[in-house]
Amino acid sequence: MPNRTPLVIGIAGGSGSGKTTVARMILEKVGGEHITYLPHDAYYKDNSHLPLEERARINYDHPDSLETDLLVKHILALKEGKPVERPVYDFSTHSRTSQTIRLDPKPIIMVEGILIFAEPELRKLFDIKIFVDTDSDIRFIRRLVRDINERGRTMEAVIEQYRNTVRPMHMEFVEPSKRYADIIIPEGGYNQVALEMVIARVESLLRQRGLL
Repeated sequence: MPNRTPLVIGIAGGSGSGKTTVARMILEKVGGEHITYLPHDAYYKDNSHLPLEERARINYDHPDSLETDLLVKHILALKEGKPVERPVYDFSTHSRTSQTIRLDPKPIIMVEGILIFAEPELRKLFDIKIFVDTDSDIRFIRRLVRDINERGRTMEAVIEQYRNTVRPMHMEFVEPSKRYADIIIPEGGYNQVALEMVIARVESLLRQRGLL
């Protein structure tokens, strides 16, 4: 009998490595109708009770800044065929909004984030662990552009955060977690050969489970 339990894919890598691009490529090639997508950074803890200046000083690159227990509960619920209400985080105010997004169970649960392989309880849920490996200078430039254009940050604030927390936390938590990966993709979404291999493997596993 086929195992019809959803396939859980984890996509990790440093900030600006191209994780989201890889996730989007899988969504596009496999089909969004087959995938429930959970970004780890939607699960930042709600710090709306703190003044804005204090919220801005929080180390958002440390595992303690995320409500990973809730993400684990959501993955387990989706595996059991139950819908979940995913939080919505506002990066410009460093706080959760009052809104949530309903996510229904699908054949694939895809989780993406810089710290997902650093968390043992989360890591053990993944059937496929993908690490996107990109040079630090490229990652920094991508993060700088993204945070200014999409998250309302100033250049000075992005640079200060990178020096104070992003780079140190990458070295302490993200880079060591690479050893848990099943697949390492250099250069992220630009590595078409690796992406095609990953997508073929995902489709093969779905067919084995009778999910595709």
